[in-house]
Amino acid sequence: MSLNDLEKILQIKFKNKKILEKSLIHKSLDRINNNEKLEFLGDRVLGFVISKKLYEIYPEETEGALDKKFASLVNKNMCLSIANKLNLSKFIKTNTNKTNNYKPENKIISDTCEAIIGAIFLDQGIKVVENFILKIWNEYIENTQETKIDSKTMLQEFSLKKYKVLPKYTLLKTKGPKHKPVFHVQVKIKSSKSIDGIGSSKKLAEQDAATSLLRKMNLL
Repeated sequence: MSLNDLEKILQIKFKNKKILEKSLIHKSLDRINNNEKLEFLGDRVLGFVISKKLYEIYPEETEGALDKKFASLVNKNMCLSIANKLNLSKFIKTNTNKTNNYKPENKIISDTCEAIIGAIFLDQGIKVVENFILKIWNEYIENTQETKIDSKTMLQEFSLKKYKVLPKYTLLKTKGPKHKPVFHVQVKIKSSKSIDGIGSSKKLAEQDAATSLLRKMNLL
């Protein structure tokens, strides 16, 4: 398949096709003129665009919540999914003899996705590459709305950020029969009162206590 075919898939007409061509060359084929630096650049451009978008659409979210959403959108598995969506494996050039059944390793495919983002940025500028990323990543960004951080994690992130220490949970007692126990725990962070929680497991009791403390502090 030709560069023209790839341009049609990307819906971008490159001013300098050599940049696009370089984004497809793996170091196994050419140790000097390959896509490693474009991948480095593309990774940073992708991170900037996605973090900016998340900041805009989730103004009330905590830094920790945004970081989790960000991590789910820019990891290697996500880039691999995008690359497969764009059918990039058919354009990648390695030193492996290509057969009808040939397909590069997943890491190579994922890295090429970032390299192409770097190439688009260099050739077309930030606005075009931003539009490209947001269009391709749109359905995944929308799905992050379903992400919900549990109370225990939220309290932990708050305590670490503000006091640099973890919340302290204490098991007070366990009541009821062995097949149906009720756990009573207590949680405290620096400068807060101890708050109780109950649950059918220690984990659920800790979640209940964390939820109560967050509500007490008007954080939930």
